[in-house]
Amino acid sequence: MGVLSNKIERDQLKPGDHIYSWRYYCLYTHHGIYVGEGKVIHFTQGEGHKIGTGTVLDRINSSSSPSPPISTECEICGDQSRLDGVISSCIDCFLSGGNLYLFEYGVSRAFHLASARGGTCTLAKSDPPEDVLHRAFYLLQNGFGGYNLFKNNCEDFAIYCKTGLLVETAISVGRSGQEVAFQAAKSAVMSSTLTFLTTRVRRLAVGGLAVTGLAVGGLAAVSYGSYCISRLVSDIGVRHDVVKVPADRLVDQSHLCDPQAAVDIPTPSRIVIAEID
Repeated sequence: MGVLSNKIERDQLKPGDHIYSWRYYCLYTHHGIYVGEGKVIHFTQGEGHKIGTGTVLDRINSSSSPSPPISTECEICGDQSRLDGVISSCIDCFLSGGNLYLFEYGVSRAFHLASARGGTCTLAKSDPPEDVLHRAFYLLQNGFGGYNLFKNNCEDFAIYCKTGLLVETAISVGRSGQEVAFQAAKSAVMSSTLTFLTTRVRRLAVGGLAVTGLAVGGLAAVSYGSYCISRLVSDIGVRHDVVKVPADRLVDQSHLCDPQAAVDIPTPSRIVIAEID
């Protein structure tokens, strides 16, 4: 494993590992927690539920549903293609014919910057395996709220199981590394396009075609740097707007629709302080 690939063999897996597999032409990674005995607990959106955009996002959204590597019903899991929420699947159905990768925790800033793809690592440190497994099995029984590709997806679920961390601010890109990467890439492209067009007009005005070519290369480098920095500062291991939330508090019945809302529940210490004031 390393910067170029986090691929891992099945016999290297340990209970509590955060694993993932590429889906839909490597545009999206599906994440879960390996719990031992060939089983994975993961957060999914069934095939029958779409965003409704009529775009590739609908295909990506439903690609989290488990399916056996061949077009027959799995003897272990049955047909789980239309199940929603937190489910347990055999590792074959989880991978859906894809390769197995290990999500890395506690990486250095340099490693994170060198990892071009989002959703593969974080600076945040993992909790002990027993805590990870407790959260995963607890959420299997109690749920993780409603699935949302951009705010509450399978990677968010796995990261929460590993760290117990939730983003505290109401306006946020969430915890998902691949969502952060998407937003960072979009911002870098928009910024670079505007800068390129402005530069091109100026260079053409003075006949500087060669200089324009150099400017394009420079803009590409700046854009990539901007993308990497944006990913880094939005990583859950760097952000200051995260809070540790116990699993039982997370799945409070009044907050099942939005796991982020759990961070707004006053802790006993806050209530006491408020009463004294």
